Amino acid sequence: MPRASEFLSYVNASPSPYHAVQTTKKMLVSAGFKEINERENWESKLEKGSKYFVTRNGSSIIAFGIGAKWAPGNGISIVGAHTDSPTFRVKPKSKKTNAGYHQVGIETYGGGLWHTWFDRDLSVAGRVYIKEQERYVPKLIKVDKPILRIPTLAIHLDREVNNKLEFNKETHLTPILGLAEQQLNGDKATNNEEGSENDFSSFESIDQRHEPEFLKLIAQEAGVSSVSDIQDFELVLYDTQKSVVGGLKDEFIYSPRLDNLCSSYCAIQGLINSVEDSNSLENETGIRMACLFDHEEIGSASAQGADSNMILAMVNRLATFGGQSTLSTPYETYSKSFLVSADMAHAVHPNYEAKHESNHRPQMNKGPTIKINANQRYATNSPGNVLLKAVADKAKVPLQMFVVRNDSPCGSTIGPILASKTGIRTLDIGNAQLSMHSAREICGSHDVDYAVDLFDSFYQNYSQLEEQILVD
Repeated sequence: MPRASEFLSYVNASPSPYHAVQTTKKMLVSAGFKEINERENWESKLEKGSKYFVTRNGSSIIAFGIGAKWAPGNGISIVGAHTDSPTFRVKPKSKKTNAGYHQVGIETYGGGLWHTWFDRDLSVAGRVYIKEQERYVPKLIKVDKPILRIPTLAIHLDREVNNKLEFNKETHLTPILGLAEQQLNGDKATNNEEGSENDFSSFESIDQRHEPEFLKLIAQEAGVSSVSDIQDFELVLYDTQKSVVGGLKDEFIYSPRLDNLCSSYCAIQGLINSVEDSNSLENETGIRMACLFDHEEIGSASAQGADSNMILAMVNRLATFGGQSTLSTPYETYSKSFLVSADMAHAVHPNYEAKHESNHRPQMNKGPTIKINANQRYATNSPGNVLLKAVADKAKVPLQMFVVRNDSPCGSTIGPILASKTGIRTLDIGNAQLSMHSAREICGSHDVDYAVDLFDSFYQNYSQLEEQILVD
């Protein structure tokens, strides 16, 4: 299972959306993709038959290959996923001391199964802004050892805990960093509370807002000699236990962040596979694109989320590239394009079978699951089903279907957001998994291969199939 092993390396290297984009960039560069910048004029940089990627905020990325026979107004085959997962984020003022312990103040991010984070060996990762001479530059850090823990309360102090687990997200989820009386490990950094007028700072100093020894560790990971070089950071907690293949016959992957780094990896690998040969784009009339957005878990409404202008900006710039165009050209591209919204699906749970609709019970290692909802929580419709079936048949990839019970709420994805924002036809799909939004999730190891092969086939066959499926 080489792809499952490659995915393990991908997710283990990606404890934050920033790291996921960094890891994705390395995959793309190795495959011959070139980086371009949103701030630049692309007309002189793009070439037909070539491959590119662009990032935004360091936490979202779009990669694409331009067909050698591309013409303005042609269609784009798109697979979209997201880089973020439910976690905890370090607060702007995280310094806490209580009952003889140093703690780190955190915010919940997304809709996590928070009880699964108790008694895990945790650390931090993310983006740190460093002052280098007259510039402020971002650096990614990953503290690769356990430094935090959210301890449970002993059963002796809560005899009803096995009947009903209750906790307050503000007061009971604050992780322990160390013992206060030992001052962690050395002298604390000094606070410059009194200084000259030239020392004025609109914020409290960073060592007033965060535990100094915590900052020293961050500075060390960022490769700077002084805590004062740290200007700000966006750090999230992650479980230091590595992702692994497991099960009686290695049929499972046990991992954090399967939702949705599994889809992100499969989308990027499928794109890479579809353009890896030197002549892959020779007869391509369209553009093949993979989009990984940040902030899906909190609604996608951000400058780098799916509800931003990012996809609009990309398509508008590409739709008019390489020939004569008119004001209607981008709209022609939107109407000829197709988006596969890739986000993980709910496998049937052997202990809670009744939670699934009786005729729609996806299983792991049985292929990707098309997600359908009459109320448009998923964007799938019949033309999309016809298209994906034809794509899957060519790749010999089995497909499943999922519909939520009428008496159950239904989640959603970037699919309906992008479909309504762009008018691009869209289908929602994802590999089946258990324990979604837990600190440790489970998916099928063979489904990684299925998803990569499906997306590869989608990219290679869309331009031809699009003309065969009649829809206004």
